[in-house]
Amino acid sequence: MTQPEKNSKQQIYLPTILAIGVSIGILIGVFIARYNSPVEEIQLATKKYGNILAIIENDYVDTIDVDLLFESSITSMLEKLDPHTSYIPARDQQLTQSQLEGDFEGIGVEFNIINDTLYVISPISGGPSEKAGVKSGDKIIKVGDKTIAGIEIETRDVFDLLRGPQGSKVKLSIKRNGYKQLLTITIERAKIPTYSVDASYMVNKTTGYIKVSRFAINTFEEYYKAIQKLKKEGMQQLILDLRDNGGGYMRTAISMIDELLPKGDLIVYTDGKVARYRETHKAVKDGVFEKGNLIVLINENSASASEIMAGALQDNDRALIVGRRSFGKGLVQAPIMLDDGSELRLTISRYYTPSGRCIQKEYEDKESYQDDYLKRYQSGELFFADSISIVDTLKYKTKYGRTVYGGGGITPDDFVAKDTLGYTDYLGRLYGASAIRSYVMNYVSKYKESLDKKGFVWYKKSFVVTDKMIQDLVKAAAESGVSINKAQLKVSSEKIKEDVKSLIARSVWGNEQFFEVLNETDPMLQKAMLLFDKAEKIRTQTSKSE
Repeated sequence: MTQPEKNSKQQIYLPTILAIGVSIGILIGVFIARYNSPVEEIQLATKKYGNILAIIENDYVDTIDVDLLFESSITSMLEKLDPHTSYIPARDQQLTQSQLEGDFEGIGVEFNIINDTLYVISPISGGPSEKAGVKSGDKIIKVGDKTIAGIEIETRDVFDLLRGPQGSKVKLSIKRNGYKQLLTITIERAKIPTYSVDASYMVNKTTGYIKVSRFAINTFEEYYKAIQKLKKEGMQQLILDLRDNGGGYMRTAISMIDELLPKGDLIVYTDGKVARYRETHKAVKDGVFEKGNLIVLINENSASASEIMAGALQDNDRALIVGRRSFGKGLVQAPIMLDDGSELRLTISRYYTPSGRCIQKEYEDKESYQDDYLKRYQSGELFFADSISIVDTLKYKTKYGRTVYGGGGITPDDFVAKDTLGYTDYLGRLYGASAIRSYVMNYVSKYKESLDKKGFVWYKKSFVVTDKMIQDLVKAAAESGVSINKAQLKVSSEKIKEDVKSLIARSVWGNEQFFEVLNETDPMLQKAMLLFDKAEKIRTQTSKSE
């Protein structure tokens, strides 16, 4: 048997091995210097790892890419931690950052890769994915004819597949909770909008409404202007809508909360292993809307910075929280830039609401963590308040004595069941084929000028989506391959009419008018409008206590 020529191979691969050794040495130095790490443990672990890499490079039967192996091992290591700690290679860092900064062309989704499956955190409001019907919690299984689940897909691969020139199209196959079959959605790429305050308008003479879709770089400025505008229009009470808001920058949320709380009120505090990650944030200035009645809307997709905001306002008895239990993300990530331009997003602390609640849910099973929606659906929690998973041992008191709970999300003060009225498999197929959107585009191309002349006020009050319009929509959908199901159409007819009217408003006037029409029949917002007496009771009890 021929003996391996080890000396010659070592000479050939010596530069690579030395480079790895130098890199590991630099990493040891950096972490020891910056993070006061246990020197001996890290030195032994890195030496062992370097030896293994060198042996693989030298003796492994096939040619391998050492850099790729090295980065894959980092990702595998971090998977042993929590679901939100992640490593972003240098080639992906700038692209990933743009998720919160806009200014790119693509389909517009914030996503996460967990257990080799691409989950939609949330579609960017006003972007092509939202318009095409992509929802928070969707799993993207295929892009075009390429299966992307179970193939060890990386962030760069996702960007390469989903981003592209404005006007180009991409077909997605999506697994959605509640639907047996994959939904197929075709999306036309566009420039992704950078705004995050989707709507701000007066619901009636005294009630303002603000919809915030994420906490990005410019969100505070948009939010502040929205409050000022509504106050000039007579706002005395406010509905702040954080439904489907997956979070973003914590400091943006803190600044926004400061506008609603009196100076000195605790907003949030963090606790971590290292002293510099233990922070306390309080309201530091006179806010622009500290006194009016306030209701905050949340649901199962409200996460992270949304939960900081809802928790701070609930614990300070400043707002009535309406909706369903929020997602349950109470971990804080710090972006740590590495020398090669890559980034480590490391969980460095937990955040706590003013009453002392950590609302992070369990995450030992990563796949179950992301599929928590399904568990809530099956348990009935999305439909019945008494099915909410409450940990009785984690009781806390708000500033003026109300009981709240920790252990997995913000539990609302007033529950609103998930609205599934009108949802059928047939409706899902219409969404998947973009049939409703296509019909609306054709309708608007014919009637935009006349609708514009009559104006949005007339449209909102008087325009009716007729049965004839639905028949035309269904006929066009059938011609494109969505066969009609008359029984399910009867169930979904009113829901389709609501969607058509709101989508026409968006196409003719804009995103704000879309929400204004949509909210006319939205169960949670309509219930919130009946709860301001309860919100006022919280506020007046607070002022008496002061």
